[in-house]
Amino acid sequence: MELKRRSLLAAIGAGTAAAALGGCGTGTSTADSAGGAAEGEITLLTPIYEGADGKTLLEKEILGGFRKKYPDVKVNVDYTTYAQLNEKITTGLAGGLLPDVLMMGVGWIPPFAAKKAIAELPEKLAAAHDYEKRVLEPSRYDGKLYALPVVLDTRIVVYRKDHFAEAGIKKTPANWAELRAVAKQLTKNGRVGFDPFSIDLRQCWETFLFANGGQLFSADGKKVLFTDTRGVEALQFFKDLVKDGSSDYAKKTELGAPTNIQTGKASMMMSTSALWKQVGDQAPDLLKDDKLGAFILANRKPAMLQGGTLVTQSASSKHPAAARALVEYLASPDSILGAAKQRGSVPGLKDLSATSYVKENKFVDLSLQSMGDACSEGGTPAWMEIREKIKPTLEPAIVGNQSAKEAIAELGRLAEAAIGRM
Repeated sequence: MELKRRSLLAAIGAGTAAAALGGCGTGTSTADSAGGAAEGEITLLTPIYEGADGKTLLEKEILGGFRKKYPDVKVNVDYTTYAQLNEKITTGLAGGLLPDVLMMGVGWIPPFAAKKAIAELPEKLAAAHDYEKRVLEPSRYDGKLYALPVVLDTRIVVYRKDHFAEAGIKKTPANWAELRAVAKQLTKNGRVGFDPFSIDLRQCWETFLFANGGQLFSADGKKVLFTDTRGVEALQFFKDLVKDGSSDYAKKTELGAPTNIQTGKASMMMSTSALWKQVGDQAPDLLKDDKLGAFILANRKPAMLQGGTLVTQSASSKHPAAARALVEYLASPDSILGAAKQRGSVPGLKDLSATSYVKENKFVDLSLQSMGDACSEGGTPAWMEIREKIKPTLEPAIVGNQSAKEAIAELGRLAEAAIGRM
């Protein structure tokens, strides 16, 4: 029987359809249960290593090195996208055919660890490399390690240095009042001063929430915290920018398309750290002429959203030693650096901070220097259900007449209901 998307999300996020997910808790892998020889045929599910270049990197270079080290392990790769990843994992859970090794996003570990779908990893792996301290936090659930970081994708503010110079603006905004004033000053002739909307609305609002000193959930993931004034103010700021005319939700650009900052249609924009690579491919003169700068969003505190891709192991793998070996290999410095270069992402290892890749990519370099300000989404086993509701619930407050307070309250009710069903 076909499982519809909503049912799949409910199955993992809300704990319904328990019979269908009965296989989730049948895995026997623990932190110490992957002993023995690494051998057998395993499957890797990944939403990264996109395109022909990514496939070559993974299959020829990274897995080529893995095969030399573990000749008795055969790895089959199942490529997907982040848009399809949750549904694909949940379908595998329902059918008892979960891949041996899975790559998933920041915030995803608590939901799948709570369902016992993924295996606990030995704590010694957290000390195997010189990880930035903040980087490992999304890899844990209930104090235990379940994943290792591969690449990070941060959310920062990128600005046009030439626009600032023309307007006589000598420093980047230190808080929202300054950001709003600068955005007004830079808005002219069809150009918006600030484009916060060309990244995912969920992650954009979260970045503003964190910069306003707010939190998504309590430490145990059982209480919603974003419904206070900090969350409302973060959404209201978007409405104020639109009211000023210095932002326009309708002018946001699509992923991969030349951004408003590249075309000169915006002077500032919220962006991912990967924009440096995109600009290098699409508009290299902007980098050559040093026209782009970046800074960390701040209001009550500086905050940089830390997303990215983690690698974890299925709790039900029939070849746990082979799966564990692949997890460790994909999270090794050489594998991480290759993936980071291919995507323009941030490697989460201090070991790699002095590499030419990091030093030449100013957005990646800024991100690594700012890891003390990093914040992550998620934090509750109900996250996979809640995350799907954030954009459609907040959007009406930006494009319609709903107040920020009403939209945040509605999102809070939805989140509380999801947590209550866990």
